[in-house]
Amino acid sequence: MKLRFVGCGAAFGSGGRFNTCFHLTGAGTNALIDCGASSVIAMKRLGIAANDVRAILVTHFHADHFGGIPFFMLDAQFFARRTAPLTIAGPAGLKDWYVRVMETSFPGSSETRPRFELTLRELAPRETAEIAGMAVTPFPVHHGNPGGPFFALRVAAEGKAFCYTGDTEWTESLVDAAREADLFVAEAYFRDKRVKLHLDLATLERHLPRIRPKRLVLTHMSDDMLARRGSLAYETAEDGKEIEF
Repeated sequence: MKLRFVGCGAAFGSGGRFNTCFHLTGAGTNALIDCGASSVIAMKRLGIAANDVRAILVTHFHADHFGGIPFFMLDAQFFARRTAPLTIAGPAGLKDWYVRVMETSFPGSSETRPRFELTLRELAPRETAEIAGMAVTPFPVHHGNPGGPFFALRVAAEGKAFCYTGDTEWTESLVDAAREADLFVAEAYFRDKRVKLHLDLATLERHLPRIRPKRLVLTHMSDDMLARRGSLAYETAEDGKEIEF
């Protein structure tokens, strides 16, 4: 299995990084984890074939994680000429939020029927769903309202387990979501500073002995964290970085 960081930046582009979007691939797996507003630009820069993506898994409906959906959809419809089915899966409210984001970005676009089969699938917390050959289990996390619910995602495919925290302050559900994952991608917005609704590295470190991930990569870092990369004991995400696990 491989994970490529299409974008790993915080909401407001710390370090000039693209919004959150990860590309998960394997022998039969091809999915995006989140699709932030800048994701289609970043995908084209990296030469990622959007038409090969079978599913987009969404952690929450903030623009830096969900705002790229209209660009992905209209590019698929009018330029990439997609014909393969696509599933977009995310928290409850996805179907309404899909219309809202399409209409906010391109008025009238939600009424345009895609030339390909589109499935909008709302996920229930802690219930595993089979999506495009993957076993996807969402775990509730705490990133505030409005815009909830919010998920961490555990994805099992091809004998491997991947987990992503999404955006969240510490919550015990992360232990179950990430336990012994082959790859755990975790938000680390600050090193030591605790802020509401986001995860800092110091807090994460205290819980790592219970999580025991096989590989940990930090993402969604503020300028403060980016300035500390050289002194951190942990691997950090970079736009375009590819990990095999």
